[in-house]
Amino acid sequence: MRGAWWFAAVRPQGKPHGVWALPKGLVSKGESALDAALREGTEETGVRARPIVKIGEVRYVYTWQGERVFKIVSFFLARSTGGRIGELPSGMEVEVAEARWLPLVDASRLLAYRGERDTAMKALALLEAEAGIGGSSAGLDAL
Repeated sequence: MRGAWWFAAVRPQGKPHGVWALPKGLVSKGESALDAALREGTEETGVRARPIVKIGEVRYVYTWQGERVFKIVSFFLARSTGGRIGELPSGMEVEVAEARWLPLVDASRLLAYRGERDTAMKALALLEAEAGIGGSSAGLDAL
């Protein structure tokens, strides 16, 4: 995995093989968006991380049980600090069918949702700018 940037992706339970998404979830009462992102990332992927920078937000509307829900998801670039991809806490199998590292350079092709593809491309641009080159590893390897 050295020499390239990778991102932690999940296949949500009930979605077909090949449907990959970024980890995300609800912000608990009293929790910041950053704390929620780190917690959800760990719960859904098995990987612990420390934040580097907020990448941005994605806003969308979906229907749940007949009601329209407006959602704002904050995404952060983070560096993995431990854990094992796919080793999920008990009970997470109801939400996540699979978690794995995927090459960040392929995110625009692999991620199922446009807002997440755009977010991943922003992360790649940030990493490339930080490294001063396109596609080399700066050691920041988890979204």
